[in-house]
Amino acid sequence: MAFWLLKSEPDVYSWDDLVRDGETVWDGVRNAQAARNLKAMAVGDEALFYHSNIGREVVGICRVTRPATVDPTDDEGKWVAVSVAPARPLPRPVTLAAMKAEPKLAGFQLIRQGRLSVVPVRPEEWASILEMAGA
Repeated sequence: MAFWLLKSEPDVYSWDDLVRDGETVWDGVRNAQAARNLKAMAVGDEALFYHSNIGREVVGICRVTRPATVDPTDDEGKWVAVSVAPARPLPRPVTLAAMKAEPKLAGFQLIRQGRLSVVPVRPEEWASILEMAGA
């Protein structure tokens, strides 16, 4: 199993929206590197659900339920999307500021490439973030 981080603006699609819906297609990704990350995802992989712009914090964990397929919002069929479902909320959110302050996360791709919307998370980074969340 691999670990990921998915960014979403909470005023567009929030953790609460995912919980309400039970599953969603993670579409609209229009960055080549982020799309490669989507293509690398496998069913059962877990992802940190990160509220970007508003809050800037990891708030939950979701699970990949369907592998990459053609993004239904892409008329040209160039981009991909995966499906995800909520796994569990975090006991407490982990802010971007807290992650930046944690030396164990100095190489975390979210911090190094802040604009990328889908990033891999190394197992040791995953463990650190869950520890920070009290999970």
